[in-house]
Amino acid sequence: MAALSNVDIWKPVILLLVLYALIFRGFKGRALVCCVAIALFVTGNLTVGVLKTFVDRRRPKQVQRVRMVELQAARPEFLTLFRRPTIRYSSERDRNRSGPSFPSGHVTNNVTIAVLLALFFRRWGWLYFFVAAAIGYSRIYLGAHWPSDVLATIFLAAGETLLLIALIEAFWRWSAARWAPEVFARHPRLVGDGHL
Repeated sequence: MAALSNVDIWKPVILLLVLYALIFRGFKGRALVCCVAIALFVTGNLTVGVLKTFVDRRRPKQVQRVRMVELQAARPEFLTLFRRPTIRYSSERDRNRSGPSFPSGHVTNNVTIAVLLALFFRRWGWLYFFVAAAIGYSRIYLGAHWPSDVLATIFLAAGETLLLIALIEAFWRWSAARWAPEVFARHPRLVGDGHL
């Protein structure tokens, strides 16, 4: 569970997938990468930051004694998967080590990616919802979030992503028709009609 929540372990895989989409998936792959970047900036950075400050809900490990699983440091980061994690219970030193609990940044980012993958590549994109669900569960398991944080964040992130992609799609249709009519003629929509 700790490995699922640690994005540093997965950075090489993420980089390879981004490069694959940019190089081998054509226009849809490049559009997906751009939309994911915009959506993660808006949902993951702006909205999560503002809501965490506004709601200011304490994490489980900050208000009660919960089991904590900590990975051992390693370089490169993925080598931590081969080291025995430290398991302990939260203490006073954990009270101020993390920011507020709601919404979950991990869940927001992964639900955003799952929604966009499902919209761009319907045939297989929806499978990423399993990854997002596993990461959501890992946040509860690790004492980083309450179950209600994760559930509410799922709906918040999905709704915000759908609204944002509708705005991006409208902007694409308006701007591409005016400034890149040849490209627009080949790709009148960003979302849908993708095959993998």
